[in-house]
Amino acid sequence: MKKEVLLGLAAFMMFTEMKAQPTVFNEMNYVTGASTVEFSLKAPPGNPVTLRLYGRADAVDPIKSIPLFYDAQRDEWWGKVEGSLEGMYYAFEAGRGETPGLFAKAVSVNGKRGAIVDLAKTNPVGWAADQRPPLRSPADLVIYELHHRDFSIDPSSGIVNKGKFLALTEPRAINHLRSLGVNAVHLLPSYDFGSIDETRLDMAQYNWGYDPVNYNVPEGSYSTNPYDPACRIREFKQMVQALHRAGIRVILDVVYNHTYDIAHSNFQRVRPNYFYRQTADGRFSNGSGCGNETASERELMRQFMIESVLYWIKEYHIDGFRFDLMGVHDIETMNAIRAAVDQIDPTIFIYGEGWSAGTCAYPAEQLATKANVLHLNRIAAFSDELRDALRGPFNNDSKGAFLIGLPGEEESVKFGIAGCISHPQVDMTKVNYSRQAWAAQPTQMISYVSCHDDMCLVDRLKATLGPTPNPSPGRGDNAQPSTLNAQLIRLDLLAQTAVFTSQGVPFLLSGEEMLRDKKGVHNSYNSPDNINRLDWNNLQRYPHVFDYYRRLIALRAHHPAFRLGQADLVRRHLEFLPSGNCLVAFRLKDHAGGDAWGNIVVVLNANANPQVVSVPKARYTVVCCDGRIDENGLGEVTGSRILVPAQSALILHD
Repeated sequence: MKKEVLLGLAAFMMFTEMKAQPTVFNEMNYVTGASTVEFSLKAPPGNPVTLRLYGRADAVDPIKSIPLFYDAQRDEWWGKVEGSLEGMYYAFEAGRGETPGLFAKAVSVNGKRGAIVDLAKTNPVGWAADQRPPLRSPADLVIYELHHRDFSIDPSSGIVNKGKFLALTEPRAINHLRSLGVNAVHLLPSYDFGSIDETRLDMAQYNWGYDPVNYNVPEGSYSTNPYDPACRIREFKQMVQALHRAGIRVILDVVYNHTYDIAHSNFQRVRPNYFYRQTADGRFSNGSGCGNETASERELMRQFMIESVLYWIKEYHIDGFRFDLMGVHDIETMNAIRAAVDQIDPTIFIYGEGWSAGTCAYPAEQLATKANVLHLNRIAAFSDELRDALRGPFNNDSKGAFLIGLPGEEESVKFGIAGCISHPQVDMTKVNYSRQAWAAQPTQMISYVSCHDDMCLVDRLKATLGPTPNPSPGRGDNAQPSTLNAQLIRLDLLAQTAVFTSQGVPFLLSGEEMLRDKKGVHNSYNSPDNINRLDWNNLQRYPHVFDYYRRLIALRAHHPAFRLGQADLVRRHLEFLPSGNCLVAFRLKDHAGGDAWGNIVVVLNANANPQVVSVPKARYTVVCCDGRIDENGLGEVTGSRILVPAQSALILHD
C-alpha cells in the first residue's frame, strides 16, 4: 500500500499529451484545478528523501519539510500534498545537497530550486495553433547555427533584445534569416547551464553553454528576467512561434553526454554514480573531455534522454536536435530516441557529432560514432572529411588544403559532394579519415566548412593563406570597398559553393554570410563579445558576399538536382568529370530529381590560375561564374571545353 502525505498544496500544470503518457521522470505533477500534487524522485533506497517547500527562491529556511516514502515497485520516493502551491519553490534533499530533481520543468534563478509554474500560462497567444513548418525531406533543410548572444549583441545588429530569446522575434532578425533563405535555425545550448551567473548579468560573461545543469528548462540569462521562472519559458516559446511563422524550423543543441560537474550535478545528488560511466579502476570516464561522461546505455539515463527530447517537442514545439558528442552515446539509445520521435513526427531531424572527445568506457563498436552511422536509423553526422579537405585539419589551424591550392584532397571533396555514401567514382583509398562510406543515405551527412567550435572560415583562410598577393578582383568583387583580401573572399565563396551543391544536408555558421571573424580564436567558448559578436556592418561593406550566399541557397532550393535525398538517385544522376589538382568537376544529369534543367555542370577551381575543363558537348547557360550567381543566366558557352576562372566556382546547365 502507498502512504500519502497530504499537506495542502495544489497541482502542476502539464500538457494533456504528456499527462496521457505516463513517464518515469514526472517528478512534480501540477495540474490546474486539481486538489493534490504528487512529488516523486528516482532516488535509490537507503538515504531518506525530504521535500522542502519555499515561499521565495532565495529563502534560507523552508516553509515546510516533508518526508517522502520509498515505493519499491516504482523504485522512487514519493508523496502527495493538497492545497495551493503555484508561485512557490521546492527542492529535494537525498543526503547529498539540495536539488530541484532530475527533470525540473521550471527553476529559480541559476537553477538552484524547482519552481511551481502553471505552464499553460506561459503559452503565448496563438500557441495552440503553432505549426511546424512543412518539410518534404531532410535534404531540403538549410541549417543556420547561431548563439543567442553572438547573433544580436553588437550595436550594429539593430536588435533591441540583445542576447535574448526575444531577439529572434524581432523583424530585423526574422527578415535577415528569411532573406538569406535558411529554413532551420540550430540554437546553441539553450537549456539551463552553469557557467553564467544569472544574478550578475550586468557584468561581462560569455559561454557557449555546453555545461548542463537543468536539461529541461530554458536558460535564464537569455530571458529578460531570470528571476521570474515563467519568463524564460514564455519567451522561449515566443521565439519558436516567431520562427515558425517565418517558415523556419527550430533545432535544439542538446548535451546529454556530460554534466557541468559531478559532485554538484542533479544526477549525482539523486542517484550517486549511476548516471556516469566508470573505468575498470573505478575512476569516472572522460570521453566528453569535460571531466565526466554519462552512461546512456543504462535504463534510467536512456529513459531520461528519451523523455527529455519528447518534452522539448511537446512543450516547446522543437523541430530537431543536434547531439553534442553523439559518439559518447550508445547506438541503441540513439535509435530508441529516433523511434520515439517518429511517433510524433518523422520529419523531426536528428543529427550529431559522430565522435567523442576522448576514450569512452564503453565498447567502441556500440557507440554512435561516424563509423557506425550505418547502424543508426535516419540520424545524421557531421562530415569532417569534406570540412578538412576544403580548409585543412581541425588540429592544425595553420595548415591549409584544397581551398588554398594544395593538391591531394580532391577525392575527399568528391566524397563530400556525394553525401558520404558509396559512389563508384569515389576512390575511398584516397579519402581522409574514412576508408569506406559511412552514410547509407546522403541525408545522413551534414555538409559544412565551419561551425562554432573552430576557426570561422575567414579566420581559417587568413591563417592558411599567409601573406599572399592580392590578385585583381573578379567582376563580382570590383564594386565593393574591401579591407579583406579579394582572394580570401573568392575562396570563401568557393568553399560555400562546395557545401551547398553537395548532396548532404547543408549547414552554415551564423555570420559567415557577412564575413564573420573571431580575430583568429579557435575555441572561443568563453571569449568576450568583441571576439564572438557578429559585425552587421559587414553587410554594407561586402554586399556581394551576402548576395552570393543568398543566391546560392536559392539555387539549391529551386533545383532538386542538388538535394536528391536518396543514395540510389545520387549514384544514378551524379557523375564526376575528369579534373585535376585542386579541381573538382561533376555533372547532375538527366533531369536529376525531376529538375527542369537537363544537365547541370559544377566545377570547383581552387587553383590560382584559370583552368580548362572537359565537359559533355552542348550549349550551356552559365548561372554561376567568377563570384556571381544569376539563375536567369550570365551568358552562354558552347562546346566540350570550358574555361573556369581562378579560385571560383562555375555552374552551367543545358
